[in-house]
Amino acid sequence: MKGTVEIKKENSNLLVKKTKWSNSRKEALVGWLFLLPELVGMLYLYVFPIIFSLVISFSEWNLVGGFSTIKFVGLDNFQKMFQDETVFIALKNNLIFTFLSVPTGMALALILAVIIHTKVYMKEYFKVAFFIPYISSIIAIGAVWSALYHPSSGPINMFLKSIGFEKTPLWLADPKYSLIAIIIISVWAIIGYNIIIYIAGLSNIPDELYEAASIDGASSIQKFFNITLPMLGPTNVFLFITLLIGSFKVFDLIAFLTDGGPNNSSTVIVFRIYEEGFRNFNMGYASAISWLLFIVVALITLISWKIQKNKVHY
Repeated sequence: MKGTVEIKKENSNLLVKKTKWSNSRKEALVGWLFLLPELVGMLYLYVFPIIFSLVISFSEWNLVGGFSTIKFVGLDNFQKMFQDETVFIALKNNLIFTFLSVPTGMALALILAVIIHTKVYMKEYFKVAFFIPYISSIIAIGAVWSALYHPSSGPINMFLKSIGFEKTPLWLADPKYSLIAIIIISVWAIIGYNIIIYIAGLSNIPDELYEAASIDGASSIQKFFNITLPMLGPTNVFLFITLLIGSFKVFDLIAFLTDGGPNNSSTVIVFRIYEEGFRNFNMGYASAISWLLFIVVALITLISWKIQKNKVHY
């Protein structure tokens, strides 16, 4: 009797061990082990820099002096930021860049996508042709457009003179036009990506909807506004938010073509962070400005997401 009880206890212990290390749990453990390098990389490359930048934003730190020169200064960097006129100029330029480039890029891409999707033969060729600028080096694109914008011998100004313009813009060298010139390049470079996304969205719209609308006598414009646009709602939300965030990260074109000038007319927030952090080596102040950028982008994204979500529910 006693031996039987002991055997039952041993069997129950074996069952518990088997339950603890079942095949599903072993597979889960293997999966987590495969994910571990990625999780460590995310913590090291994303989470740690965010926390470190927040700490540095309350400190004074000269990058050249090393970590030993870090000195806690409280809210001094933020007070300085709100008294810095250049920061407000950069924020204003960033908002102008966003409000002009994002809607313009989306509208042009939607029109071209509809034309390519419905009216054009050899669609694959046009997809590739429009997509090439997106995958090209942005510095190479900037160099080409710099030649196009040349005040005296550039093709753009030569064309304007040929159609009767006596006084042509200096473009990148003119405070009135430098930011507009950057916006044109940015829209041109990103439009291929937008077209591909819109064509994917258009391909998911059932043809039966257009056929039913045609039977009811709807025109092409009525089909566009009553079928195409509503069905592209999720695509519009995705593109709007991604382009919005991307517009606040613009840096390379400005650094290469205008260096923020002339007279800060093309300076944006990221370029201002670069100036303070890697030219003046004032990492504390640069971190404070970067948190201003984070808050602005987060607020605008949340507001736009809320508006689009309400539209979808409606």
